[in-house]
Amino acid sequence: MQVNGERHELDTNPARRLVSVLRDDLGLTGTKLGCGEGACGSCAVLLDGVPVNSCLVLAGAVDGRSVVTIEGLSSDGLSPLQRAFIEEDGLQCGFCTPGQIVTATALLAANPSPSREEIRAAMNGNICRCGAYPKIELAVLRAAAEAA
Repeated sequence: MQVNGERHELDTNPARRLVSVLRDDLGLTGTKLGCGEGACGSCAVLLDGVPVNSCLVLAGAVDGRSVVTIEGLSSDGLSPLQRAFIEEDGLQCGFCTPGQIVTATALLAANPSPSREEIRAAMNGNICRCGAYPKIELAVLRAAAEAA
């Protein structure tokens, strides 16, 4: 598989969860394991450009595919969206933040100028137990405006 632009060949059980391979085998600990049931979005990564919950994806399913984690969103510091999250205070405890940013990255790639309603719909699968939703929405709007 290709992870963050780098090819990896792993000898692992194909039934292992992708989140475990990323964290334990590749040391990419930005991806967080939250609920482990695909309900919280903390473990979101991009699989061939589409956000998926990596706790639900088996390692064998990513053979030959491209995975991007929070660590792979920018090669030179923070991405504009990551900066917007900081500037808009779109995080509190930070646990859900990687999944939120990965999901928002996919949204902005597909829709560079989303409405508030479109942001809410796209981010619906990402839970923030701290309740930072309004600031997360502002961060996505800010990143979209700055990219325009």
